[in-house]
Amino acid sequence: MLKINKENLKASHEGPWILLDLAMLGLLFLNLLWLIFDGLYGADFVYDFLSEHAPNFTQAYDPIHDNFLLVDLVFISIFLTEFVVRWIAAIVRETYLRWYFFPFIHWYDLVGCIPLGGTRIFRFLRIFSILHRLHKFKIIDLNDTGLFRFIAFYYNVIVEELSDRIVVKVLTDAQQDIAEGSPLIDDITHQVLLPRRPILTHWAASTMNHIGESILHPEHGKVIREHVLSSVGKAVRGNNQISTLKLVPVVGSTIERTLETAVTDIVTQSVINLLSDLTPQQIEQFMDNGLKQESVEELMLDKEVLLVVNEALELVKNYVGEQKWKTELAARRAAHNAPVAPSEPPPL
Repeated sequence: MLKINKENLKASHEGPWILLDLAMLGLLFLNLLWLIFDGLYGADFVYDFLSEHAPNFTQAYDPIHDNFLLVDLVFISIFLTEFVVRWIAAIVRETYLRWYFFPFIHWYDLVGCIPLGGTRIFRFLRIFSILHRLHKFKIIDLNDTGLFRFIAFYYNVIVEELSDRIVVKVLTDAQQDIAEGSPLIDDITHQVLLPRRPILTHWAASTMNHIGESILHPEHGKVIREHVLSSVGKAVRGNNQISTLKLVPVVGSTIERTLETAVTDIVTQSVINLLSDLTPQQIEQFMDNGLKQESVEELMLDKEVLLVVNEALELVKNYVGEQKWKTELAARRAAHNAPVAPSEPPPL
């Protein structure tokens, strides 16, 4: 059951408009019920039934039924008046960028006012728009209604079923393309990457140069230099020939530390020079000469990578294909059928 939140009604400062919405909502329900009844009244079996069991009612309602359009025009005039009032309010408040946007956005209100059988159905949309406004200002909470939960649940079921089938179909087509040796990867390489190869090599060279400059920086490169110092120190101390320098009396340890520092500086500077002096042409030459031919092991590795991708897609398909709404429905039924714990007897 919908409950009106009076605190949010006061806080929204939309009291008059909310009251107007509620009045129009009641009027719409009345109008739509009357439209449905009048449509049924025109059926022969309904008219005969009412004539037999309620002749006074049919005698009184016949003039209304015969002048149905005139009576409906009374409702239409009220709806149009409310529409014009809201349009003027939207212009004053500058709700939309242009003053003439309002009738285009609320087109269903105008279409529903056309006195034709096929257009009166749009008055249902007017009900939904009013409920949406009330829900937006938190005057009512549609989430607490059983009808909303019912519609939301089956809407999610339909969306999940459709989306799952589409995703599974797309992944299955991708698997077939991979298994048949789709030229997509080659097309990406030749049509997308190769035309941009100079830009990519320039970017790679610039990145390498920037890394080399960062290593020289007293603060930014401190971590790299300390890591190189630690790695080279371990290698030097683990070398059998250099470790024998400790046996030299007095100066053995000093020679070892000096050699360790020198080797560290040489390695660090070599890395910096390698990165800083690297040019796009050298990277291009490396790609031309070093990546032209693939060995048998590399070709086998490519096939294994494709198998990994195919198996990963299969797992994704299995996961997507799970009907989660059935799990949710089973959980709801279990919660609904759960036995209620007996209350403790009152103390004597």
